[in-house]
Amino acid sequence: MGSLTVSGMAEATGRARHRGRRRLVRRAGGWTAVLVLAVGVAGGGVAAHRAGLDLGDVVGDVRRAPGAGAPPAAAAAPALATPPPAVAPAGPAPRILRYPEQGTGTFRTATATGRVAGRGGELMRYRVAVERGIDEVDVERFGREVAVVLADPKGWTADGRWRLQRVGPDTPADFTVLLTTPVTRGELCGDPADRYTSCRNGDRVVINVARWARGVPGFGGDLATYRAYVLNHEVGHRLGRGHELCPGQGELAPVMQQQTLGLHGCTPNAWPQVGGELYTGPPGEYDDPIPAED
Repeated sequence: MGSLTVSGMAEATGRARHRGRRRLVRRAGGWTAVLVLAVGVAGGGVAAHRAGLDLGDVVGDVRRAPGAGAPPAAAAAPALATPPPAVAPAGPAPRILRYPEQGTGTFRTATATGRVAGRGGELMRYRVAVERGIDEVDVERFGREVAVVLADPKGWTADGRWRLQRVGPDTPADFTVLLTTPVTRGELCGDPADRYTSCRNGDRVVINVARWARGVPGFGGDLATYRAYVLNHEVGHRLGRGHELCPGQGELAPVMQQQTLGLHGCTPNAWPQVGGELYTGPPGEYDDPIPAED
């Protein structure tokens, strides 16, 4: 897969685009931006300021945020006739994943090749890559997380139509899962105004790090479920699936519903298979507005 630029990828024509949005855009007032580490440079196309995109160039060490230190020791309490009940010490606060609004436009590629998931159907190979600038995400760990979701027995390989295998940078692949900054997401999805959602554009499954870090309000803070949903949704587009609607009030949302933008009476669901069968809703999509920012 030769050396490419973000602009070259973004300018590809005749390729289908799928994303969790339609045409309306609104501001989501009052949302905090505490996870953003740096704000991207305003003005101008991303491609005009970036080095070539080389999905075969792997960087080894990735910087991580320093771990939270141990809490200070509490002052000794005065002696009591009856000791109070024991209270477990509070653990360190969860580490917040920080990321820049705009990365470098070049990518680190996970190196491992995994087993084939699924027992029948067409084999689809995929790579996994993380944009440089998202320094708190280890590309190898992200690759493992993607592979676990895509190999899950509730996933796309369950019904014998598809087999999926993760490959490294030197093996031909049918698509690439890219974790990108919000600005680069807009470029690769062909929709610079949308820095909120993820998308599938041709052979690129573009996962917006803002959603990977924060999820969406409808999932009630269940980040693991949201991450599985967004991967299965966008990979589902690569496998030829279109958008679907909520089948009924209180029902599970089909994985191909645009759950990032709204549930429309359904409850969150991350998986194509429910109860051992492919779970679908009526074809179609809602004209939901997109938050302009987090």
